[in-house]
Amino acid sequence: MLRSVSSTWAAHDDDADDDNNSMSEFPPNIAPNDDGGEGAQVQEPPEPAPITEQDIGEYREQDRFLPIANVARIMKSSVPPTAKIAKEAKECVQECVSEFISFITSEAAEKCAMEKRKTIGGEDILYAMITLGFENYAQTLKIHLAKLRQHQNASQRPGELPDHGDA
Repeated sequence: MLRSVSSTWAAHDDDADDDNNSMSEFPPNIAPNDDGGEGAQVQEPPEPAPITEQDIGEYREQDRFLPIANVARIMKSSVPPTAKIAKEAKECVQECVSEFISFITSEAAEKCAMEKRKTIGGEDILYAMITLGFENYAQTLKIHLAKLRQHQNASQRPGELPDHGDA
């Protein structure tokens, strides 16, 4: 049986060379069956090591924070055109906004996990904001979410005009 596995691998190796696939360099991880038979089975890869606090501390800023250019663009749109924003102020807002997003998303993710769902939706974010005491902002975001969905529905039906509620 092992011979047939090797010949099968060789046949796949030729196909991989045609596609310039570098994975063909590595044969599959094969181990004999424990029952003493001639069959072979593919071994499962080892479980990855858990992430430690040290690993988290080693993440670079750009991996943890929103891009500074995006933050700066939003900040500039909120001040007069002649105003200047210090680099330190941009970095401070970048950290605060990134932390706020993580905080809200974490709460929404907990709700989804409790409900055995994997996708965080707009309602989950609204729920998290209300739960965490940001109900003043949740109402505005609820309106924005409704407008966004209305716009998305209108763009999914190209032959129809968007409904603006004028009936």
